[in-house]
This record gives sequence, C-alpha cells and structure tokens, in this order.
Amino acid sequence: MKKNDIIEITINDLNFPNVASAVHEGKKIKIKNALPGQKVRAKISRSRKESAEAKVIEVIEPADYEQKPQCPHFNLCGGCTYQNVPYEKQLKIKESQVKSILDGILQEDYEFLPIVPSPKETEYRNKMEFSFGDEIKDGPLSLGMHRRNSFHSIVTTTECSIADSDFRQILCRILDYFQGNNKTYYHKITNIGFLRYLLVRKAEKTGQILINLITSSQDTLNEKEFTDMILSLDLKGIIKCIAHSIYDGTADAAKADSQKILYGEDTIVEELLGLKFNISSFSFFQTNSLGAEKLYSIVRDFIGTTKDKTIFDLYSGTGTIGQILAPTAKKVIGIEIVEEAVEKANENTKLNNLDNCTFIAGDVLKKIDDLQDTPDIIVLDPPREGIHPKAIQKIIDYKPETFIYISCKPTSLAKDLPVFLENGYRVEKVQCVDMFPMTYHVETIILLQRLEA
Repeated sequence: MKKNDIIEITINDLNFPNVASAVHEGKKIKIKNALPGQKVRAKISRSRKESAEAKVIEVIEPADYEQKPQCPHFNLCGGCTYQNVPYEKQLKIKESQVKSILDGILQEDYEFLPIVPSPKETEYRNKMEFSFGDEIKDGPLSLGMHRRNSFHSIVTTTECSIADSDFRQILCRILDYFQGNNKTYYHKITNIGFLRYLLVRKAEKTGQILINLITSSQDTLNEKEFTDMILSLDLKGIIKCIAHSIYDGTADAAKADSQKILYGEDTIVEELLGLKFNISSFSFFQTNSLGAEKLYSIVRDFIGTTKDKTIFDLYSGTGTIGQILAPTAKKVIGIEIVEEAVEKANENTKLNNLDNCTFIAGDVLKKIDDLQDTPDIIVLDPPREGIHPKAIQKIIDYKPETFIYISCKPTSLAKDLPVFLENGYRVEKVQCVDMFPMTYHVETIILLQRLEA
C-alpha cells in the first residue's frame, strides 16, 4: 500500500476528533469524515510501516443508522459533521469517545454519569461568525462558513440549521446588499480587499441581537445606508447593536483594531439560571445558552455547598460560572485574558447585585502569582488547547479541596489530567454535556478531590 492508492474499506471505529479507523492489508487506516459501518472508497494520503492515512472519495454503502441530513449545506460546509447521524446516536458516539479516553488514563474507579443532551438539537447557537469570500475562484461574493477541508472557499449558508431564522435572514440581506454594490472581500493571500467577517449574536432568553461587520480599512462603508438596511429587516428578535469594526491583521479570525457603534450599544443581555449577563461583540460566552444552563447546573451540583468558600474561577470569560456559584460563597476571584470579557464580568456582578466577586484581566499563567487568597475550590474552564504547561503546576500548588475541570476538548483533558493525579487528586465524577449537536465537539465536566482532604 502506497500513497495515492485507491482502496475500499469498511469503517469499524470512530475516535475524537472525528477520526475513523479501519484495517486494510494488516494496516490500521485513519480516515476523517467517515462513520462506523460505512463502506467507503478512499485514497491513501500517507503510508507508514504499520499504519496509513486516507481521504474519503465516495461512500459506497452508508451505515445502517444513517439519516438524510437536515441541512442542505452538509458535506459542503465544514461546520457540522453529524447531520446524517440520528441525535441519540450522536450522544452515544460522544459519550463513548470521552469514556475511552478517560479509561486509558484513570486506574481507579470513578462515577461516569450519562451524557446530558442539548435542550435544542437545531437552531441552538447564540453566536455565528460568518466569513466573506467566494465559493469558486473569482466567483460571486459569498458569505457563510468555510467549505469542508478548504482554507479559501466559503459556502453561503443561507439555510444553516444550527442557527435560527434571524441569523439566516441577516446573512441573506447583508450578502445581497454587498453583492449589489460590488464591494470586494479580503483575500487571505494578497491581503487585499474590504469585507472580512460578519459577527452575529442573539440572546436565547431576551431575543436581543448584536451585529458587527468586520472589514479592513481599504474601503469605506456607507454607514447610514447599511444601518437603515438592517433596521428594516422583519426579525423575531430585537436589534440592540449594529457595529462596524476595522481589522487589518493577517490572522484568519474575527477581531477588531478599532470599532464604531452605528446603532445602540455593544451589549446584549442573556439570562442563565436566574442571573443576567451582558455580552459584547468579542467577549467569550457559551454558544448554546440553554445547554450552558445544563452545564452550570451540573457544576453547581458537583461542588455542593459553597457556603463560606473561597472560589477561583480561572479562564472565567464573562464571569458566568463564578457568579452562579457566588450567592452563598465567601469570595469569588476570576481571571480572564480577554479584557473586554473582564469588563463585562465586572459589570455583570453589579447587574446581579453580587459584591463578593472580582474579575481580573490577564493571563492565568502570570496573574495566578498575584492571588493572595487560599481557595477552597478552583474551577477551570480553559481554552481548547487546555491549561498552559507552566500554569498547571502553579494552579495545583494552591492545593484546594476541590477542582472542577470543564473541558471542551477531551484530548486536551487527557494531557492535563495526569498532572492532577500525580499531585494527589482523584477523579470522583465525570459527566458530558452536548453543547454542540451535529458536530463532534463535546463538553466534559470532571470533579477532582484532594486525597488528603
């Protein structure tokens, strides 16, 4: 078996993140975007002595559980992976993947609770970042999500099923507007062009909508015409903010060097478990609001009483977890690297009449050294890559009775967890929450207790 060979194989397993496997001619074949039970025709992209990697060319026979995808963009758009899998099966796949990873690390028994499904299987996202581009080279302007396995092509996702109808209507109208005035999109190779991203947020509970158009500085926007066009839309929600951000950096990310508010103010309000949270354009907030309520309820249940406890909320975002735990706690201190999120977190403490919370802007690696308090509980909700290797020991050295680790990437959790075990902590409980239906992503909550405690 060598590179570019075409083979036919039946998929027998699926590991996180969406990497299927099969055996052919005694070699283990790794292959993305395939499902257990499928028979596929695939092209070898890399071959080693005992293993190989391949890409699907064609599904010859579907798995017996497959269904018709709910979204017409599936297989083109790279946003979803499991549209063709019944939801109950999606949950089983995610649950078994996390359990398999943890069982490879943990030697002692632990309680693995059933995965919690998302309250909504579709139209659950409260934030979308759409990209401007073209679907084919030099084709008409498009606006939507990256084509699967493509860095450049953009699929216009007018019927995206994980965002609700207001998102879809906003996308269609803004795309139509810019197609009509011949504005160019920003080319990632030449760094020439104007239109870059469209960021839309909509609060689940209040229906408030924030729209932020992100462009380069290479052209101008007719601000009044753009604003009037958006305000004329007949939406279910309420537009609270229209903003125009300028970003001239080369990173493929929705950021802003400067921002101008064209309408309203850069804030919408979401409600979680009876508390209110201000969210701005670029502050972190869980993208599934109803799922977040499930997630944070489990965190609260795992911890139990917080009465007279000091809690560190590390990688705190807009302060949601810390504030949900705060009402009976002695003190909550949060650290978050995104300054805008910290501003909102401290605003939110006032919004919720909490006087025992403080949120600090900065890198956990550096700011953790400045904390003088002794925590009873540390809650960790790190970014996808996990905890910085130099920060993890500093955090553990506080020796709290309890750690809660919320992981959005099981393989990063697998990297961090052994460090806690080596430092005298034991995994007591684990529960997954599906915050991202139709995708391979999953949240995992881990309760760790100090053995000598």
